[in-house]
Amino acid sequence: MQKAPPKIKDVAQVAGVSTATVSRALTQPDRLSEATRAKVFDAIEATGYRVNQAARNLRTRRAGAVLVLVPNLGNPFFSTILSSMNDVLSANGYSVLVFDSQQPGASEQAVADCFLNGSVDGMITLDGNMSTITAKALRSANMMRNVVFCCEWSDHWALPSIRSNNGLGTRLAVDHLVALGHRRIAHVTGPDSNILAQMRKSAYIDRCAAHGLDIAPEWIVQGDFSLGAGAMAADRILAVNPRPTGVFCASDAMALSFVARCRQRGVRVPEDMSVVGFDDIEMAAFLEPGLTTIRQDRAGLGRLAAQELLARLRGEQKTEGAHVIYSPVALIERGTTAPPLDSRTDSPANGRTPPSKSTEFQEPVDKPA
Repeated sequence: MQKAPPKIKDVAQVAGVSTATVSRALTQPDRLSEATRAKVFDAIEATGYRVNQAARNLRTRRAGAVLVLVPNLGNPFFSTILSSMNDVLSANGYSVLVFDSQQPGASEQAVADCFLNGSVDGMITLDGNMSTITAKALRSANMMRNVVFCCEWSDHWALPSIRSNNGLGTRLAVDHLVALGHRRIAHVTGPDSNILAQMRKSAYIDRCAAHGLDIAPEWIVQGDFSLGAGAMAADRILAVNPRPTGVFCASDAMALSFVARCRQRGVRVPEDMSVVGFDDIEMAAFLEPGLTTIRQDRAGLGRLAAQELLARLRGEQKTEGAHVIYSPVALIERGTTAPPLDSRTDSPANGRTPPSKSTEFQEPVDKPA
């Protein structure tokens, strides 16, 4: 006769705990001590117990899935964030559905249907442009409180936002160039409609003013965070007279292609032009010389967003409306920045690549919007 599959009470008996403790280990492991979790999971392995996810979802009236909206899956910036989110959510019994909100032919209704048909329990959106169709579906499903912004956000929706301090990061970038002696500093922006681009451009203008620096209109070139935009911006900025000696790019992708185009045009980096990026994607450290940039804690952003959503799904987070949780930023100084030639008393050879170092500033974790 075939042996009956092990039940949760069998796990509890082997572990020497209650069935409620076993259930908590599977659904809310952070509420148990490490020793208790270890006993339960050892018992699960010993008994061969397997969770019937479909039955549990029916019983608890939850889908066991979270939707993550990403504005461009091809952007390497998002990979670490998504991996970190998945680690936290999967450890707590949730699968992750990823949707590229800027994919050609992407359907807003398809996103809305995920909520209307009960396919997901909540959403983390890395795209600040949440559509009215999605918002209407969230309200219809009574799930608006189960939404968290990460990286990007919209002030139109009173929702929690996990973000880096873009203003502080920009100040670190401008202050670094000024400390090196640069007085003509250009800026390659993101798209005008993007909240991150707006914050970084505004902070650049404010910080230059605080240092008493003039900004010529042609020193600000609009980009779109892409590689192509950086090369295009380099062509425009290198044609300016007088030419800026430093440039702050609103993304690493643009900074990397800006440096490449400078080299194609015979302009040395950092001897003739210093370049600072924003993000610290993996490729930034492998450029020769390495890219000076503003590091975002991408793993931390993903982890904080997942934890915030889990707290809401469990009813533990009682705060309604908008509040901001900041993740730290840091200046990572590598080889694409140096004093401008006209301020040096030594030879251009002193523009050699310095060792990588960082200056980190920790913001308070939770702030009101």
